[in-house]
Amino acid sequence: MSADVPKYRPLERFWPYAELPEQPTDEELAALDPDLQEALFGSRPGPFSITLVFPDLDVPDFERALMLARGASEFRDTGSGVARRYRARFFSTDALALRALFQIVGVADATEVLIDDRPVPFARELWLPLVWLVLAR
Repeated sequence: MSADVPKYRPLERFWPYAELPEQPTDEELAALDPDLQEALFGSRPGPFSITLVFPDLDVPDFERALMLARGASEFRDTGSGVARRYRARFFSTDALALRALFQIVGVADATEVLIDDRPVPFARELWLPLVWLVLAR
């Protein structure tokens, strides 16, 4: 150890360069993974929803698809470049808009269909056709 007197006294803070709020913002809470959100805050009752998650696609009506996705009950745009994903959540009352969007982006294998924000088996083959039955009424 040096016998020299230090020229400054360090602050006793873990992150001296960041002023972080103590509570998360609404945007941060909305971006949480559904499993983490359930573990932190408990299960939240909500209506049945189907979410389409898709990347930038080279299809003719992609601009229309983005317009339909932005009109969803919830829309989120995350990432950049090749990791960019669009996330549109629809409820059963929005079955017509869901079908219109899926007809455009559903041709790509990279499009994910989530039921209540979770990947489930046969979401494309079983769950979506069941929602299309709502349209027949």
